[in-house]
Amino acid sequence: MKKKRIAAGFLLALVLTAVLLWINTAVGSADISVSEILRILRGSGSDAMSTNIIWNIRLPRAGSAVLLGGALALSGYLLQTFFGNPIVGPFVLGISSGAKLTVALAMIASLSAGRELGLRNMVLAAFAGALIAMAFVLLISVKVKSMSVLVVCGIMIGYICSAVTDLVVTFADDSNIVNLHNWSMGSLSGMNWEEVRIIAVITAAGLILSVLMVKPIGAYRLGESYARSAGVNILLLRVMLILVSSLLAGCVTAFAGPISFVGIAVPHLVRSAAKTSSPGIMIPACFLGGAAVTLLCDLIARTVFAPTEVSISSVTAVLLVPVVIWMLLRRTRES
Repeated sequence: MKKKRIAAGFLLALVLTAVLLWINTAVGSADISVSEILRILRGSGSDAMSTNIIWNIRLPRAGSAVLLGGALALSGYLLQTFFGNPIVGPFVLGISSGAKLTVALAMIASLSAGRELGLRNMVLAAFAGALIAMAFVLLISVKVKSMSVLVVCGIMIGYICSAVTDLVVTFADDSNIVNLHNWSMGSLSGMNWEEVRIIAVITAAGLILSVLMVKPIGAYRLGESYARSAGVNILLLRVMLILVSSLLAGCVTAFAGPISFVGIAVPHLVRSAAKTSSPGIMIPACFLGGAAVTLLCDLIARTVFAPTEVSISSVTAVLLVPVVIWMLLRRTRES
């Protein structure tokens, strides 16, 4: 019975993601009929402008929402596994803000020198920033045993990184500010197929590595002593959790800027819906859940106040902060 319920849940999540993907492709400022969209997808579209809008604007944006949303939720799940606490995530611990800072510095330095930063360098800068922020959190975790204090310290690290980023952007050249403003607020606009391909490669690598860690994570959740007795290399597992979660969070920040609360709220929603913490179920379910939530939030961000587009982080905060608050209240009642 439980297997049937989980299979039904996966099917529902796939259908929901597919529906949201279609809506994100079909809805926008330009009114394109469903029949015309179907012709464009079949490669027989008659209108060049509509074809360009669907293939080069809406589809890359929707595809990046699926990949980046899944990556962010998966990163959050891996961090929650590492710290053994469901209230941590890349945004809360300041990892996204660290990646944001290093990318902003690299972008301004590159633009000031009169050249583009490049996608590979942007991802490397974001990964480096995520690792640096994670290193600070780990140093604090050695000294602090209380998880609540650690979370507060992570939030403070995030505020410091965001403040330095704001200072850098404030004193940058006007042309640099234009390039940085939308990205620094969190946005999926302007995505192209080259970026989607790079995102897909990084996300696939993170997902494959996560799947390969299913058994060690399952043993690790039962305690370090049990994991060691089961032959798990604890140090290697922890290093892999840090590297994969930082890579995924850094990839999201590099291409879309900081997106808040997806990494902390989605794993909790998935865990509550599936009624299991098995990593074999949680890893793919978190990816699907993150994809669906990000698609929904991006749809709201670009349509509700059209033609004005709000940052996706504003939408995720409004929708997902109540989930986090409910989670905290629930944990307080259970303790």
